[in-house]
Amino acid sequence: MSNESPNEAPTVSREPIPGKRPSQSAVTMTELVLPPDANTLGTVFGGRVMSWIDIAAAIAAGKHARKVVVTASLDALHFLAPLRVGDVVQICAMVNFASRTSMEVGVRVESENLVTGERKHTASAYTTFVAIDGAGRPSPVPKLSPETPDEKRRYREAEKRRQARVALAADLKKMEEKD
Repeated sequence: MSNESPNEAPTVSREPIPGKRPSQSAVTMTELVLPPDANTLGTVFGGRVMSWIDIAAAIAAGKHARKVVVTASLDALHFLAPLRVGDVVQICAMVNFASRTSMEVGVRVESENLVTGERKHTASAYTTFVAIDGAGRPSPVPKLSPETPDEKRRYREAEKRRQARVALAADLKKMEEKD
């Protein structure tokens, strides 16, 4: 029961809304590489890995924003080792940085050979997602509050990547205006 009288306006807190921890957005997907996922060499198609990355990253961004999110960019995708038919694949994603309406999500892909137990880091990527409202316009997202030394490092590195993306976008816009 409230202590406020019916004629008083409710007290509005002026405290900033606390940010969310990166771990609150963490996602781990597990996939099995099957023959339809693979090329004639028995290794998975790069596009299939890209799809898994996009899905895991979208889930992580959606968990952070609690809104519909769309892919804005896929940056720095590195294929480090092939995935083979029969490998179990783990796709781990987590929000590294959040600005007003966008989020950078880091994704790490690892494989495991079930027969030998060998595990490999097979791919990594950084993706950017934008939260949208019901009209399809960019919508604000919660700030990110990194706590651990690793989360703080990822946040700083992501902030630098964001600055580079913004600068590149400005350069591209200038080039388009000249055409």
